[in-house]
Amino acid sequence: MTLALRTLDTQAEGFEAELQRVLHWSDATDAAIEERVAQIIADVRARGDAALLELSARLDGVPAQDMAGLEIGAAELQTALVQITPAQRAALEAAAARVRSYHQRQFEACCRSWSWRDEDGTLLGQKVTPLSRVGIYVPGGKAAYPSSVLMNAIPAQVAGVPEIVMVVPTPGGQRNALVLAAAAIAGATRVFTIGGAQAVAALAYGTASVPRVDKITGPGNAYVASAKRRVFGQVGIDMIAGPSEILVLADGATPPDWVAMDLFSQAEHDELAQSILLCPDAGYIAHVRAEIERLLPTLPRAAIIRASFEGRGALITTRSMEEACAIANRIAPEHLEVSAADPQRWEPLLQHAGAIFLGRFTSESLGDYCAGPNHVLPTSGSARFSSPLGVYDFVKRTSLIEVSEAGAQKLGPIAAELAYGEGLQAHARAAELRLKKPVDGSCA
Repeated sequence: MTLALRTLDTQAEGFEAELQRVLHWSDATDAAIEERVAQIIADVRARGDAALLELSARLDGVPAQDMAGLEIGAAELQTALVQITPAQRAALEAAAARVRSYHQRQFEACCRSWSWRDEDGTLLGQKVTPLSRVGIYVPGGKAAYPSSVLMNAIPAQVAGVPEIVMVVPTPGGQRNALVLAAAAIAGATRVFTIGGAQAVAALAYGTASVPRVDKITGPGNAYVASAKRRVFGQVGIDMIAGPSEILVLADGATPPDWVAMDLFSQAEHDELAQSILLCPDAGYIAHVRAEIERLLPTLPRAAIIRASFEGRGALITTRSMEEACAIANRIAPEHLEVSAADPQRWEPLLQHAGAIFLGRFTSESLGDYCAGPNHVLPTSGSARFSSPLGVYDFVKRTSLIEVSEAGAQKLGPIAAELAYGEGLQAHARAAELRLKKPVDGSCA
């Protein structure tokens, strides 16, 4: 069956309207989902562990007599580490080492406390401290994601967070050994087999068994996204993740089957994922399309890929690579591959993307698993104003101010003048009281 994949041309009449149709995606949650999530959160807040036990049995098919039945102890995590194959363990450990090394460098670059004293002895600075406890949500519905464990837990560990509480749904009670092994390697301190909105509520508000956290990170389904929106303010969150996206910017020199498979790599996540190719060579785009048609039937998740391509995919011929870069910036994709002979030529033109993969050998899948940078990335165009998950998400910054006596003489009149201008007399008087020479009208 021929694939109904859009082929667009930037020079064609109506291109802008077609592009907008491709890019359109509403993050509005179904009203029924919103109502159900609100009920679940209220139930967990009111009944705590009892609600979690009931919801886990009813929604996930995981019956338990008490919360001990929904928590995985350290011994079981270590058992999983032994039970997986040597090749799997080696891959997990190698990926974890690279992710940890990258985030340690990131920590050194952005997360150190600092201070200085100016000429009058006043100290100014910033104190950077880790969050006390974080919750990481690891999806476990359509597939298991040990890589998500590494990408969420390791930056938190590098940042110095002492408690990392992991929640992962286990439909039917099936516990994935790779996910548990990843939790052992990444340093999760507690692991609960709960998922959905009830897991988010438990982390946000706490129960007798699940500790309340300071921040929740990690992607999930529509129920999880809705729950994260609702609890934000009571607890921090990383982002509201939409469907996965890849944009390949190609110059026509990469083997077309490589590019076809790279487009598949995001489309196989789910039917709403988006895969777009931009290239100035129409002949090359035709070759890529032929490879898509040839290779699609060979993949186990072909039906999902087909739905993704036909719903939100596109192959776009551009006037030039420069125009392709400009369109890429407008789209601000989650993953941006620069599949070109000279990727460094084009990288300076690219401003908005969650992650940029430079060169034909840099498949997006390497970034997903083991290159080192985080794979939790902004979606739905939010790369215009937000960043990948990182160690900076697991620390907070506190300003430090120690004003010397001499500094108070210099800063006091400035502060008082501005405070009086705002009609805040107590602010002004507080500054003036510290002046050696009383100010007219003050109580010094």
